[in-house]
Amino acid sequence: MAGDLDGLGYRDKNVVVTGGASGMGEAVARILGELGAQVHIVDIQQPKVDHAGYYRCDLSDFDQVRATAATLKAIAPIHFLFPCAGLPPHIKGALYCMRVNYIGTRLLVESLLPSLADGAGIALISSDAAMGWQKNIAQSLEMLSISDPDEALAWVEADPERRLRDGYTTSKEMLVVWVAKAAVALGNERRIRFNAIGPCPTKTAFMDQSADVISQEFLDAWPYPSLGRIATAEDQAWPLVLLNSPLNGAVTGAFLYTDQGFATGVMTGAIDASFMMGSQRQQA
Repeated sequence: MAGDLDGLGYRDKNVVVTGGASGMGEAVARILGELGAQVHIVDIQQPKVDHAGYYRCDLSDFDQVRATAATLKAIAPIHFLFPCAGLPPHIKGALYCMRVNYIGTRLLVESLLPSLADGAGIALISSDAAMGWQKNIAQSLEMLSISDPDEALAWVEADPERRLRDGYTTSKEMLVVWVAKAAVALGNERRIRFNAIGPCPTKTAFMDQSADVISQEFLDAWPYPSLGRIATAEDQAWPLVLLNSPLNGAVTGAFLYTDQGFATGVMTGAIDASFMMGSQRQQA
């Protein structure tokens, strides 16, 4: 399927994908392999797709994260990084969710920066659950200023009701704000591009794990104007792969909604979001 797309710039390049053992990350890893990349997967589970290397790592364990980044130095230069790992709060709680989705992810990316090639691309998965990130910008920037992961965790724990909320939405907002701010320095100093996508409900193992808090009735009520159905992992993987391609050289610091028009539809009143009242919003 991807054999005639060499122009995207992935052939023979070193690529790291976190969360590449399932869901959107697995789809990303598969597509990149079809595009000729040397795909290195970081995950807590053994990946099923073809890969050049596998590095077992729990993003909630900061020592493991640092050790994994040190091991990945051996494949430098890394040309593309795809942080796709993430989980909902009901698996191990809101704090654990924040620890993995934002704090551990940020630690891995920042620890890998010395191994990234100048001009590299980083593209991660946030969520359209972060569509209200602007209204929480002051608090998000306060957390963003804390680079040490243990200190960031302690800051959240000091006022969890305000700083953590459900864990998922807050962590996804943090990813968006981090991308938006860090992209400037990364671009100016090393021409590294940094972007994010914001998926809608997507049929993955993540969604299956959320079945006890996200009802089928809720999913059936969701508007799917562009596809007419719930998105698949591949529907989300392709925009991420395309976004990180060098062909998008002028795009950095972007948050691309890959949500079938949901966020902008709500913002403009084209979509009535009242069906979400009282329902869970852990969508991606």
